[in-house]
Amino acid sequence: MNRRDFVITLAGAQLLSAQEKGFTSLFNGKDLTGWKLVGGRGKGYVVENDVIVCPQDGGGNLYTVKEYSDFTLRLEWRLWDGGNNGIGIRAPLEGDAAYVGMEIQVLDEASEKYKKGAGLKPTQMTGSVYDVFAAKSGHVKRDGVWNTYEIQAKGRKIKVTLNDVVVTDVDLDSVKDEAVLKKHPGLSRKSGHIGFLGHGTRVEFRKIRIRES
Repeated sequence: MNRRDFVITLAGAQLLSAQEKGFTSLFNGKDLTGWKLVGGRGKGYVVENDVIVCPQDGGGNLYTVKEYSDFTLRLEWRLWDGGNNGIGIRAPLEGDAAYVGMEIQVLDEASEKYKKGAGLKPTQMTGSVYDVFAAKSGHVKRDGVWNTYEIQAKGRKIKVTLNDVVVTDVDLDSVKDEAVLKKHPGLSRKSGHIGFLGHGTRVEFRKIRIRES
C-alpha cells in the first residue's frame, strides 16, 4: 500500500487514510492518557488489545480532558446482547451528560431485553440525540461485530452516521418545547467534553479520532 495514502497521528495510534487528513487520535492504544473517569464504578474503563473497554462490572463516564466545540468524531464500537452505552458531546464533567450536555445513544436496540414493558422510545434508538431527537433504527451490527460511527457537531447542527447510513441529521434550534429545553439545558452548550457513558454492560471502543472545525 502506498505510503502517501496514509498519515500518522499520535505515536502508537492507527494509520489514518489520506481522506482522514486533519484527524487526531484521542487514544494512544496503551492507556487512558488524555481521559478522565468521573463517577466510575468497579474497574471503570480498561485498555485491552488497543481497545477501550467498558466492562460489565465497570463503567461510569470516561471523558476527554480537553473540551471540543465544533468537530467531526469518528470511532468504532461493538457490543453484545443488551449492550448499552453512549457518546457524550459538549458535556461538562459533572451531572448527567444526556441532559447537561448531549448523549448520542449506543444501544443493542434489537435485544429482547429492551422489548419488555413499553419497549424503547424512538429517542432511545442508537444514533439518537438521547430523549430529544429520534434516529432511524435498524442499522446496529450486533453480537460483537464492529460498528462505525461518525458524529458531526457544527454550530447548531448534529449529524450522526452509523455504518455509512445517516441516522440523525438535526438542527438543535428546531426544539421549541419549553419543557424539553428546561429538561435538556445541554442543548444550548457550545462546547464541552466528549465521553463514553457506561451502563453496566460490556461495550468496546477503538479507532477514536477527531477533527476540529
